Amino acid sequence: MEIDPLPNGTGSTAATTTTETTVTATLPTATSNTTPSSKLSQLTESLKLEHQFLRVPFEHYKKTIRANHRTAEKEVSAVISSVADVADSNEISKDDAVLSLTSLVSRLQGLKRKLEEGSRTENLQVQNCRARLDHLESVDAENLSEWNNVRFKRILVDYMLRMSYYDTARKLAESSKIEELVDLEVFQEAKKVVDALKNQEVGPALAWCAENKSRLKKSKSKFEFQLRLQEFIELVRAENYMRAILYARRYLAPWGATHLKELQLVMTTLAFRSNTECTKYKVLFEPKQWDFLVDQFKQEFYKLHGMTLEPLLNIYLQAGLSALKTPYPYSSYHYVTAYLFIHIYLSSRDFSDVSKAYGCTKEDPLSQENFRKLAMPLPYSKQHHSKLVCYITKELMDTENPPQVLPNGYVYSTKALKEMAEKNNGKITCPRTGLVCNYSDLVKAYIS
Repeated sequence: MEIDPLPNGTGSTAATTTTETTVTATLPTATSNTTPSSKLSQLTESLKLEHQFLRVPFEHYKKTIRANHRTAEKEVSAVISSVADVADSNEISKDDAVLSLTSLVSRLQGLKRKLEEGSRTENLQVQNCRARLDHLESVDAENLSEWNNVRFKRILVDYMLRMSYYDTARKLAESSKIEELVDLEVFQEAKKVVDALKNQEVGPALAWCAENKSRLKKSKSKFEFQLRLQEFIELVRAENYMRAILYARRYLAPWGATHLKELQLVMTTLAFRSNTECTKYKVLFEPKQWDFLVDQFKQEFYKLHGMTLEPLLNIYLQAGLSALKTPYPYSSYHYVTAYLFIHIYLSSRDFSDVSKAYGCTKEDPLSQENFRKLAMPLPYSKQHHSKLVCYITKELMDTENPPQVLPNGYVYSTKALKEMAEKNNGKITCPRTGLVCNYSDLVKAYIS
């Protein structure tokens, strides 16, 4: 059973269909009175990002099945071979035959224990998959807020695990009682390899490659080759040149057909040595090569388990930031620039309220350095043909239905304000701030 992989969590996954219009405050926003049908519609869209939620435990389950199958196959083959050897031997004594059979019985009993343990592990993983399916099926319009809260905690745990904050992630999962909904065991497997690489040891990483050799080969992974190169570099660093040459013949030579240039580059370090000042070879001996291996392992690990390459938290944040990113410089007046055109036509008005409402850096995520870095690879949020939509009627504002500005700076369509004035004896009430004014106090705005 194969599942199509989820696209990587990059800026390309984020929605970018927003406007370049200067009056951004009039775009429609979600209210607290969202109807159940619209909530379920939103949920249907958000569930498209839950691919990893089901894929990871399923991949882990398949891996366990394969490991148990290999163990059983290996042990049974060995037992059958031993029985055949005993049966074919004409000179074996009765005591030796009994001893051999006793040994085989012990081996089969050991296999039975392994299979029972493997079966228990498989059952637990099936329960884990079932729990996640039940969690997805449990959501409805009534408990959507609570369900979203659990999802937020899951996303936080996922981010912590990817950033190697394992203990913190475990404590959050335990306190929130969502252990079955997060991948603690899967990342615990990765932790052993990551810790070893940080200690400049390649043994656990090579063992992981051997365990997943067929799948890594299928994905054309270079990770094992990079590990072998690093181990060769460490032998050169230790000035153990003869051992390095023997190592290259045994482990690096088979890669020559596909990675000849990298192989030639590394082999040249035998002549330049670890104290070289030649930049091309000096970089191979720098400690950051181990950091590169850690990052590469994580990428291969995510691919193997059907995870997104970017943390889910980054994907969600980028989706939101893509709707805010504009060509304007990031500053405390990021949103005020969207209202500068009003001054051209309404120069007599005091726009301090507008500046206060839209220039507040606390309300603009892009005013913070960390968010700006996250938004850097995202495309600008714009359309070549801008559209201005009324907050009240959700209808387009144009020359037939021009925008009008209230004394507090908020903008709504003429149609909506006229209908409001007719129902309230010429009075207008701002639906956002509650400000009450006369219809005659409104000023027509012109879109630049």
